[in-house]
Amino acid sequence: MKFILPKSYLLVPFFLGMGACSSYLDVNVSPNNPTSVTPAVLLAGAEGGSAFVNANELNRFSSVLVQQLAGAANSPATYDIYQTNSADFGNQWNGELYNGPLINYQKLIELGDATNSKVYSGIAKIMKAYTFSIATDVWGDVPYSQALQGEAFTTPRVDKQEDIYKGNATLGIQSLFDLVREGIKDLDATSTLKPAGDDIIYGGNLTKWKQAGNTLLLKFAMTISRKEPALAASVINEVLTGANYITSNANDMNFNFGSSVGSQDPRYTYMFVSSFQNDMLLSTRYLNLLTSLNDPRLPIFFTKPGPSYVTIDNGFRGTLPAPTANWSRYNKYVTGNSGEGPVRMVTNFQRAFILAEAALRLGTPGDPQALYTEGITASMTLAGLTPAQITAYLDANPAVAKLTGTTEQKIAQIITQKYIAFTGNGLELWNDYRRTGYPTLQLSQNAAGINGTIPVRAVYISNEVQRNPNFQNPSPQSNIPVWWDVD
Repeated sequence: MKFILPKSYLLVPFFLGMGACSSYLDVNVSPNNPTSVTPAVLLAGAEGGSAFVNANELNRFSSVLVQQLAGAANSPATYDIYQTNSADFGNQWNGELYNGPLINYQKLIELGDATNSKVYSGIAKIMKAYTFSIATDVWGDVPYSQALQGEAFTTPRVDKQEDIYKGNATLGIQSLFDLVREGIKDLDATSTLKPAGDDIIYGGNLTKWKQAGNTLLLKFAMTISRKEPALAASVINEVLTGANYITSNANDMNFNFGSSVGSQDPRYTYMFVSSFQNDMLLSTRYLNLLTSLNDPRLPIFFTKPGPSYVTIDNGFRGTLPAPTANWSRYNKYVTGNSGEGPVRMVTNFQRAFILAEAALRLGTPGDPQALYTEGITASMTLAGLTPAQITAYLDANPAVAKLTGTTEQKIAQIITQKYIAFTGNGLELWNDYRRTGYPTLQLSQNAAGINGTIPVRAVYISNEVQRNPNFQNPSPQSNIPVWWDVD
């Protein structure tokens, strides 16, 4: 399931045969002939690349660490007992990030500017910021401001995560916040070419892109809120004042894959198609949480082929339940009917939970209880529950419905519901767990790794450390928090 994108195809969108999208994705482009590339050729594949890295190996790693899934074999089983090192994630760093969507976004920005098609540049800047946030949230300090420049910087500087998020004018580092702001501004520029069907996420709807960009600013602000509360509050207030962010599930920033073999969501491929399909299943711990809350989303999120859910505990080492056909795995809410997904990258429920937490933690405008209820309602609606069913659930479960206790206890409730709502997106769950400590997780059985602790970063891949002297060597191991993770 891992692959390295050959350097001779740095600009090749690697999702093929995706139904109506295939005309945009089934292409081979030579990076040595950039004049042959059009913005439409680059955009769809770049968007698909961001969705793919979100849903592939890094998602398996993080979903097991936060105990929504449990590892039964191969890499997921080793992640489940916290064993990870510099041999992991080389394909994600190379093929799925730097040599995949990130270089495509950089080329798209350059091409959009060169062809007076700034709308493409704007979308690319928003998505470049989103995709770089994955890299820095996973590894911490990463090549950023000098990355993607080809021969100009063959060993790019490894920028501090603080500078990536906040910017550093002295070093010429643009913050992720400003990259998004610049992208939003570009969407209003006169543009010779504009996206339509080549934009798999929004179909060229620039209003939705602006809302997504502003909601992404909220996400970034909350990510750094424990480390930089004043900056986080300032950004959130800026977005609230502008009042142009995602407020409807219909405007979520999603990517839909295809339903044919070779074009499907990697979560579906891994669990239902590949030779690795028996590597993971629903965690007993997550089953217990959802059951204890009487959560009606359980059968929507996970399958129950037999009379009961079939799970294992995290870190379990013993005889696996048989037959594997009865294992509880992701259901159609996550994978789609035939592997189309979607991958939910920035969402309405996420926005509501962020603003609920911000109101409590940072004192930003908004009623925490109303925003919390809005987040739960948005998630349950997305899962297919009717308004009457949602109301009945909340009325019958006041311990879930009402924020109670201290500020910290209320934040724990918010993050727990956000954790449930983001089922299938392990990276968001891992970010929140590292940032807040919620939900409370007990160590896996047979915990190993470094002192039996849950990893709080991925380890730099060894060949990058050896190739680029700008990397810290020896590198920080999996127990060293990233900059924004204060405790």
